[in-house]
Amino acid sequence: MRPLVIPLLERLGRAALRSRGVGARFVETPLGRVHVYDGQGKGPLPPLVLLHGMGASATPFAPLVARLLPHVRRIVAPDYPGHGFSAEPTVAVTPEALFDSMTTALDGLLDEPAIVVGNSLGGALALHYAIQRPDRVAGAVLLSPAGARSTPDEWRAIVASFELRSRADALMFLGRAYHRVPLLAHLIAHEFAAATMDRRAVRQIIAGATHEPAHDPASLSALRMPVLLVWGRSERLLPESHFDYYRGALPAHAVLERPEGLGHVPQADSPRWVAERILAFARKQ
Repeated sequence: MRPLVIPLLERLGRAALRSRGVGARFVETPLGRVHVYDGQGKGPLPPLVLLHGMGASATPFAPLVARLLPHVRRIVAPDYPGHGFSAEPTVAVTPEALFDSMTTALDGLLDEPAIVVGNSLGGALALHYAIQRPDRVAGAVLLSPAGARSTPDEWRAIVASFELRSRADALMFLGRAYHRVPLLAHLIAHEFAAATMDRRAVRQIIAGATHEPAHDPASLSALRMPVLLVWGRSERLLPESHFDYYRGALPAHAVLERPEGLGHVPQADSPRWVAERILAFARKQ
């Protein structure tokens, strides 16, 4: 069945962001045009880049944007190719192609060093950008980042969790993603797979990923900018070994936190807590 509710919610979310003065535009990348929210803030803190997870989009960052925009100079939040309002790529989307494409996008968007905030796949992308463009990253905030090394069994379990063939599968996935599944998620579960995980680019990224780490551990340990990793106690989508991997691979100055009441998408579980933590991190830079 063709999704109707989720695209409507995306359009309403975009309208709400625009009402707060957040612009929307498209930029060209090697994988085609990507949609970007770009808002000028009213505060003195560094610009922020918000990077979403697999199958998601930038629009659900809206509650976070509303809390952050008064305090920072700018917020940039792109939709990946084949996600949100971005165009479907005409070529296959591998994880490497996605990272390169979004690096190109951020290079063109940023005119000063920014704090890069990434959730899940966005966390792996934030680390990629910090490794490739350290002079453009004032700090990195990683919210349950993907990209750690997995055992073959762990990897098969992760991939299987994205195979959503029914409403029951969608609800099980959402139950693993959130600390507590919101009512709205129950209402849209019947079209969740078709609107998110079944999009061609998403399936291609999953098919191209492996259990090996997305980044060389030596590159992670060499990061010099401030790093904050938030891994909620209710994380159920990624295994505990992934947290252990990052604890061992990130530099000694990285701050790792395990807050209660947050799952795989902490910005959805508690946008207030995440916003306050990002602002506290930004004020120290």
